[in-house]
Amino acid sequence: MNPKAEFDIIVYGASGFTGRLVAEYLARRYGVGGAVKWAMAGRNAAKLAEVRDLIGAPADTPLVVADADDPASVKAMVERTKAVLTTVGPYQLYGSDLVGACAEAGTDYLDLCGEPAWMRWMIDAHEATAKRTGARIVFSCGFDSIPFELGVWFLQEEAKSALGAAVPRVKGRVRGMKGGFSGGTAASLKATMAAAMKDPSVIDLLKNPFALTPGFEGPVQPHGAAVAYDEDLGVWAAPFVMAAINTRNVHRSNFLMGQPYGADFVYDEMMLTGPGEQGEAIAKAVNAGNAALGGEGGPKPGEGPSLEERETGFYDVLFVGVAADGRQVRASVKGDRDPGYGSTSKMIAESAICLVTEATEVPGGIWTPGAAMQGRLVERLQREAGLTFTVET
Repeated sequence: MNPKAEFDIIVYGASGFTGRLVAEYLARRYGVGGAVKWAMAGRNAAKLAEVRDLIGAPADTPLVVADADDPASVKAMVERTKAVLTTVGPYQLYGSDLVGACAEAGTDYLDLCGEPAWMRWMIDAHEATAKRTGARIVFSCGFDSIPFELGVWFLQEEAKSALGAAVPRVKGRVRGMKGGFSGGTAASLKATMAAAMKDPSVIDLLKNPFALTPGFEGPVQPHGAAVAYDEDLGVWAAPFVMAAINTRNVHRSNFLMGQPYGADFVYDEMMLTGPGEQGEAIAKAVNAGNAALGGEGGPKPGEGPSLEERETGFYDVLFVGVAADGRQVRASVKGDRDPGYGSTSKMIAESAICLVTEATEVPGGIWTPGAAMQGRLVERLQREAGLTFTVET
């Protein structure tokens, strides 16, 4: 973390749809120039000023011009702040130089990345530098993958309390969700598929559940690619389209924390669709629909749902932990806004505040939010961001 910084947080991409939501949240929740000193950044000063006025932020909200195509402007930006919060994706197209600049400057970095191959490239390229300079690089601070990664952490804390030890098997099951994935998620998937077409090694990374744990390969994991009947819950389940990134982040968290879940930890994610023939039919329909993500439908980057759609959205994720002797613990994570935008914008904002104001002792390196901030972030998200973490019986 840059101790001489002018700002606590710079929101990079503040003129885009998600970046605007982050800036709006910070302005309404924390004001400008108060306990949290933040600024808006993007390529065009006039566009930033327009967005500042549109969201009702004070006229003296600091504006910083920086462009991913201009390394000097990116370097100047990162040197002015303790943390850069970036919503400018796909990150494999626009984020690499920013990660490198933050790592070199000792500036914290947070994003919404769901691109595991790119994340591994960044770990290989910049983790040693970040450890040397003290920069905390924190990927995946939105719906992918905070509710899942911290949900597993929360469940394991309950397992230690109720059963006396962490459990070696956890199932993440999406029980309900209203509101789609972001345009950025679809764009990231397209960019990842394009990269895989050019470089077969990308496919190997995408297939490996331990792609984000360099030097460690754990046990065989459930594939989660087919419709299945969940015997523990008595309902049908479909593949969950975000499992490919969430599972990797959960395993990286376990890895970064010294494997408190065990070196033999097994985790998968699916979406519950109900019992009986109807549940099976819905699961098959969901599975078929997953293939459309990243196609021509849905929002484009910079677009998103209306205020009403964001405020009426929600998500509900169940976690089932199974001990070696068959005993179970269960917990849930729920969000009070649509996952891809309304909840995500609050999660990344509060993650940045937690990192720079509460988790100051966390050393430099490339982190997951849960491994870096653990219970402090759970408490903050419950208090400020509309998430609930609940032990279920």
